[in-house]
Amino acid sequence: MASSTEFSRTLSLLRQERGVSQRTAAADLGISQALLSHYENGIREPGLAFVVKACDYYHVSADFILGRTLSREGNMLTEQEILNAAEPGNILQGSVLATLQSKLLSGAIGVLFGLLGKLNDKGAINAAAGYLGSAVYQLYRHLYRTAGANEAYFSLDPAACTMGTAEADMKLSEIQYTRSLRAQAAKKAEFPDLSNEALTAAYPGRCQSLTQVLSTTDARLSALTEKSR
Repeated sequence: MASSTEFSRTLSLLRQERGVSQRTAAADLGISQALLSHYENGIREPGLAFVVKACDYYHVSADFILGRTLSREGNMLTEQEILNAAEPGNILQGSVLATLQSKLLSGAIGVLFGLLGKLNDKGAINAAAGYLGSAVYQLYRHLYRTAGANEAYFSLDPAACTMGTAEADMKLSEIQYTRSLRAQAAKKAEFPDLSNEALTAAYPGRCQSLTQVLSTTDARLSALTEKSR
């Protein structure tokens, strides 16, 4: 659990931010300098007792030190707060921010497919996978093109890609997805319990990722709606 890259990096960055040496931090935390070095470099995996002690020492939440949230207190963040985390001077820059965003989306998608699996609708599952696959394809291809890589790697013509082919495929997948769900509802299928209590119990840890993704995206889309009025 705690041996993940983001935990090790955050642990090291928190110590540097506090301005103490490994020797001082290790003594304060009740372990040897060598063991703290192993923790900060991801060589050894600390137990829960150390994670709790480190959280108290650096005054952060367990979710923050484990890389599950950008909030030091472990609460929900706004879209702007997430963007601000990448600003110069903030300890959660670059790769750490990317790792967190990846974990948030991975957790949210895991919950979504877990729920679709309970519904046992292959059409909805395949449509959701197609929608997300096209989004990843499009974003990666933009990166690939801008980096100057050889686009002959892809069979889809670059012109077709820039003309919205991926967006069209995503829209088609979304239509297939909603059609499958409506068909399930029409035949009185039993949908999974989507209450916060049920989701938290069924997907401990990952449920927070879903909530964070939904919250920040909802705020961003709401802001766009307001601007268009």
